[in-house]
Amino acid sequence: MKLRIITPLTVVLDEPDVMSVRAEDESGSFGILQGHADLVSSVLPSVVIWKRHDGTPHYCAVRQGVLTVTEKGSMVEIATREAVCGDDLETLKTLVRQHYAALDDARRNANVASVRLQLDAVRRIGDGLWSDAGSLLQ
Repeated sequence: MKLRIITPLTVVLDEPDVMSVRAEDESGSFGILQGHADLVSSVLPSVVIWKRHDGTPHYCAVRQGVLTVTEKGSMVEIATREAVCGDDLETLKTLVRQHYAALDDARRNANVASVRLQLDAVRRIGDGLWSDAGSLLQ
């Protein structure tokens, strides 16, 4: 079975040799094996777990999304806004924290840039008004 996890900007995971997938929707946790019926489900913010044929588990934290099973369980796709993958839960925990810290930094930087642009616009408008007022007084 093939597992693919995608976000709007990138393919986070494209794993061709998966034995099983475990995900979570509103009804609870569920598993998918080869031969599973086709389905579409809304995945909650959770950790998706999959195992390769050698039995090793792998993990991916997803921020909601849509899980689709097609081709009689041969293809599992998850489309999500954000995803962070790791080989063990401790590593994944660290990666998710780093990911959200980087997002917070980016948001703060964007807010600072936005305020600077707004202040510059107000200053330019003010300069224009004062120069127009000065020419009227002469």
